[in-house]
Amino acid sequence: MKMIVAVIKPFKLDEVREALTRLGAQGLTVSEVKGFGRQKGQTEIYRGAEYHVSFLPKLKIELVVPDSLTDQVVEAIAATARTGKIGDGKIFIYDVERAVRIRTGELDEEAL
Repeated sequence: MKMIVAVIKPFKLDEVREALTRLGAQGLTVSEVKGFGRQKGQTEIYRGAEYHVSFLPKLKIELVVPDSLTDQVVEAIAATARTGKIGDGKIFIYDVERAVRIRTGELDEEAL
């Protein structure tokens, strides 16, 4: 099993969720986060005053999938979250050693 963590632009969430649902990925966690990458934030103008925003709003999506779905899920997230502009985000893939469904005690892929 793999845990896939993707940091994306907030307005791309619905497209990404729909793509993951079509692939059969079951369950995901979404968190509102702030951060910056190479762009180091951005400068904005509000009521004529210029100010620097150090951390940009992003969404972090986390899901665990069977090894067989990993490549398809990563490709789907990358394709649907891509705008072609700086700040599109990143995807990280981790090995998951164990999963347990608390309610039933099911283990590993059955717990997903």
